[in-house]
Amino acid sequence: MNPSRLRHLLQAVKTGGLSVTEAECQLRDLPFEDIGVALVDHHRELRQGFPEVLFGEGKSAEQLISIMTAMAAKGGDILVTRVAGEKAAVLTQAFASGDYDPLGRTFVVRQQAPEPRWKGTVLVVCAGTSDLPVAREASVTARVFGNRVEELTDVGVAGLHRLFSRSGMLSQAAVIIVVAGMEGALPSVIGGLVPVPVIAVPTSVGYGAAFNGLAALLGMLNSCASGVTVVNIDNGFGAACAATRINRTGGETQ
Repeated sequence: MNPSRLRHLLQAVKTGGLSVTEAECQLRDLPFEDIGVALVDHHRELRQGFPEVLFGEGKSAEQLISIMTAMAAKGGDILVTRVAGEKAAVLTQAFASGDYDPLGRTFVVRQQAPEPRWKGTVLVVCAGTSDLPVAREASVTARVFGNRVEELTDVGVAGLHRLFSRSGMLSQAAVIIVVAGMEGALPSVIGGLVPVPVIAVPTSVGYGAAFNGLAALLGMLNSCASGVTVVNIDNGFGAACAATRINRTGGETQ
């Protein structure tokens, strides 16, 4: 259930196209549904603006299928993050229309038209090719949540001329997600170039002293570019959620 569907439902009751009893049946499972292995939150999109998302790590394929089946019955899109290839193969058998991205490790079942809902563009900038899995998780998530998404890859600080050559993309974005490992310097550079919100995502990419992303995280938290927001290490999903919250303040597409 999302705000648009709820408004349509209430309007149908108002005009007589739907009885109160029929509307009650559609709303009966709000705000959540107990399916044994989980309490599925059907009300989340009404509260937060985007639906519940499944974290695939730690859940068996059977558990995921049970939760996804309950979610699919409501007609919304389904996103599962951190899905290993073997588990994705099982999910594909259960949901033939599902789209698995092996790079971002996301599994998406689309039940609604994949059209941008919000006016602005979310630009996902990736410092190096090794950071692409986290960047792709952010891109897929942002698209599922109704954002228009563009991607700019391999423009790290080791060769800033690559970034400056694409300055047009930076200037046209409403929100910029910057994904970087090693010392995590790229968000500071971009934060000093643009007036829009910048969300920094440290990755666990780097040699020993990178401490699995801790060096990049601390570098981003200490950014000299004012107002750069930082999410957790490798958390492309969280960055996309934050970008969606920001982007939707610009209004919906016509």
